[in-house]
Amino acid sequence: MSKFGFSFSLLRLLGITGMKQSFARKTGVPTTRGGLERKLGNMLIRSIFRKK
Repeated sequence: MSKFGFSFSLLRLLGITGMKQSFARKTGVPTTRGGLERKLGNMLIRSIFRKK
């Protein structure tokens, strides 16, 4: 919700957003749905088309 150039996020205030970003950087596992789907899709495609 943005009004008068001001935006508020409870998750950011509590530090959850930063924790998720830190976790994603350290482990290499994305915390967003799109990022996770992209990563899993790439892994699946690589496993199917891997040269033997």
